[in-house]
Amino acid sequence: MTSSPTLYLRRSLWAVVVAVFWIGSAIAGDTNPDALLTQYQQAAGQKADRLRGQHFFNAKSVNELSCASCHGASPLLPGRHASTGKPILPLAPMVNAERFSDLAKVEKWFRRNCKDVLNRECTPLEKADVVAYLKDLK
Repeated sequence: MTSSPTLYLRRSLWAVVVAVFWIGSAIAGDTNPDALLTQYQQAAGQKADRLRGQHFFNAKSVNELSCASCHGASPLLPGRHASTGKPILPLAPMVNAERFSDLAKVEKWFRRNCKDVLNRECTPLEKADVVAYLKDLK
C-alpha cells in the first residue's frame, strides 16, 4: 500500500506535469494578427500605421537589405532568402493562416530578421506598423 505522503507527492507531480502541458499548449497558437497588433501598440504607446509599415517593409537599410529582400515585394506571394535561396512561405496572414499565430515564433523571427536587416531589434512601434500592413493585405 502506498503511503499518504507518497500518494500526495505523486498527485502533486502529476498536477504540475498536466499544468505545464496545458500552459504549453495554450502558448503555441496563442495569438493572432489583431492580438499582436494590440500588444505592440500598447508597448509602443501609440497606434500603428499601415502605410508606415509598408514603407518600413520595403525600405533598404545601410546593408542594402529590407524585409522585401527575402519576403518579396508582395508578402502575398512566396519569397526566397536573399543569401541561402531557401523558399519562404507568404508572410501575409490572408494567404498563410499560420503567420502570426504563435507569439514565440513571431518574436523569434522579428528578433532575427530585424538584426539581419537593421543590425538591431525592431521597436514595438515598428513591429506594430509591419503587422498592421501585413494583416490588411488582401
